[in-house]
Amino acid sequence: MNQYLALCQRIVDEGVWVENERTGKRCLTVINADLEYRVDNNEFPLITTRKSYWKAAIAELIGYIRGYDNAADFRAIGTPTWNANANLNEAWLNNPYRKGEDDMGRVYGVQGRAWAKPEGGSVDQLRKVVDNLKQGIDDRGEIISFYNPGEFHMGCLRPCMHTHNFSLLGDTLYLTSFQRSCDVPLGLNFNQIQVFVFLALMAQITGHKPGIAYHKIVNAHIYEDQLDLMVNEQLQREPFPSPQLEINPDIRTLEDLETWVTMDDFKVHGYQHHPAIQYPFSV
Repeated sequence: MNQYLALCQRIVDEGVWVENERTGKRCLTVINADLEYRVDNNEFPLITTRKSYWKAAIAELIGYIRGYDNAADFRAIGTPTWNANANLNEAWLNNPYRKGEDDMGRVYGVQGRAWAKPEGGSVDQLRKVVDNLKQGIDDRGEIISFYNPGEFHMGCLRPCMHTHNFSLLGDTLYLTSFQRSCDVPLGLNFNQIQVFVFLALMAQITGHKPGIAYHKIVNAHIYEDQLDLMVNEQLQREPFPSPQLEINPDIRTLEDLETWVTMDDFKVHGYQHHPAIQYPFSV
């Protein structure tokens, strides 16, 4: 919580106003933020200065792991996060690659599980990383990237959190995640949960101990219609201690994550929080 609040205060104090062409709004912006999450100590990085809907964040991650490309599939596992970008984004609604209602196109998990090869076929990046790590292999390229410029026109949104780089030292697994753009009041809450859980899950299914998850953000910003709520409400609240995350120990393989896992397989203990804050969302 302290590093989250420090980043929010830094944006308020040092940020520069930038016009965002996609949303038509201004953002108070800083460049470069580095966060760390102690997965080894199970210090689950839930926001405590407002209520965090953590199950939706984990559900979204599970959808990425499964390679979902449809907002209805995300809703079915417990998150509405792709409804707006799939169905309210004017540019995407008029895109000839859109297949119909709820279609997201070739974004995020689609790239992670089925990156198209020029000669035909696809690359399952996640499967390669899991198989290597289960064998104790770190080839310095245990990377899953969602950032495919050749197919940006075939999806509703460029990825914000775009690359996950796993590293194995002995029997301890680490993760470095890269994010090009972050809506700090809304998106970072989801992003930091997903970075933490991704490392925890990958360590569990590959038979390693989780270490630290490193989270690098390039462009961190607060939208102009979020600023008053951040300054006058969230930053005025005292944080509570970090809760802990319990993951069903029966989750042992990638196939488990692809098939039977639900949000009932995740529990949070000791979560104290202030009331929710309804920050505006920009499509």
